[in-house]
Amino acid sequence: MHCRRLTRLTNAFSKKLQNLRRALALHFMYYNFCRVHSTVRTTPAIAAGLTDRIWTLHDLANLSDVVRDSAA
Repeated sequence: MHCRRLTRLTNAFSKKLQNLRRALALHFMYYNFCRVHSTVRTTPAIAAGLTDRIWTLHDLANLSDVVRDSAA
């Protein structure tokens, strides 16, 4: 129920496949890098050794700038 685009009978559906992919990517990044899970008491990304800190929503929002700058 965290991602309304995957539940039934909702008005939060994506008309375009690209919009659905972007919404899911954003959801998965938040779920793995920002949200602290009670079972591991940290984020899954820290538990897997992918990062050393909990990301903020500001970090997540600025991620597109970092990707765009590194591609240029």
